[in-house]
Amino acid sequence: MTPQLTSRFVTLVCGIGLIIPASIGLGLLGSGAPTLISALPGLTIVPAFLLAGLFRDAALLKIVAVLPTLLFFAWNPNLLRGEAKLPKRSYVLFSTAIVLSAVYFIASWKWGIQYQGIRYVHTICAINLVWIGFVAFAFALSLKRSSSFGLNLFLHWILFAWLAWYAFPYLGELP
Repeated sequence: MTPQLTSRFVTLVCGIGLIIPASIGLGLLGSGAPTLISALPGLTIVPAFLLAGLFRDAALLKIVAVLPTLLFFAWNPNLLRGEAKLPKRSYVLFSTAIVLSAVYFIASWKWGIQYQGIRYVHTICAINLVWIGFVAFAFALSLKRSSSFGLNLFLHWILFAWLAWYAFPYLGELP
């Protein structure tokens, strides 16, 4: 296998693998209410709510669970070519996600405590902080080390895994 074919295969496997955290985050195996494992993240639950009238629930959730994978491939298609250099837009995406996450938690805190409980909100906030710290560590590593395809792929995978699983968790009353 050539290096480009290998990087394409590994990137495809990793991108398709994002369906797993997205499915867990959406609660495809659970009750449909937010839990500590299935936080109903904004990246998937908002499209699910918007498209709810078009599909039956089960079919809809399976379709929406693929969204993080599609965004992963669209965000950094150069991974399929084995690109080592991180795009600057990824730093902007991560920084923006952190700021918006803080704003989201501040705005939704009261509703989350009212409908999910204080323990849930504190725990889900802590989980998000750990994810942010983990992704930030990967970004810091990319600044200190020379660029590599493996680091580029890892960094983007964990960024999109966070967005697919825990970022912007549903806080409030379910429709």
